[in-house]
Amino acid sequence: MSEDTLTPACPQCGLQNTYLDGTNFVCPDCSFEWPLAEQADEAGAEIDAVIRDANGNVLANGDSVILIKDLKVKGSSIVLKKGTKVKSIRLPDRAGDHEVDCKTDQGGFMLKACFLKKA
Repeated sequence: MSEDTLTPACPQCGLQNTYLDGTNFVCPDCSFEWPLAEQADEAGAEIDAVIRDANGNVLANGDSVILIKDLKVKGSSIVLKKGTKVKSIRLPDRAGDHEVDCKTDQGGFMLKACFLKKA
């Protein structure tokens, strides 16, 4: 991802010399500030949330993945073992910190993509 896609041009003066400061974009040339949420609303349809595995490979619905770390399931004594292959993952649209929905022999789980690698 290039730097231009991370920081947009200033809507006030049009210069590319902008940076992110907390929840606002700032243009040091004209001192204009605008909220990050406003920029996200404008770019909404353009930017797809790309989910990547631990190695940086793009994941898609139906892919098979392998766990790269033992994961304890919160609230139970189940442990998902390193090396477990999970077939037919699903990438739900709902927001949250767990990007991958999958089913294993031990049940259905929501997992973070950083603990997976594409098979």
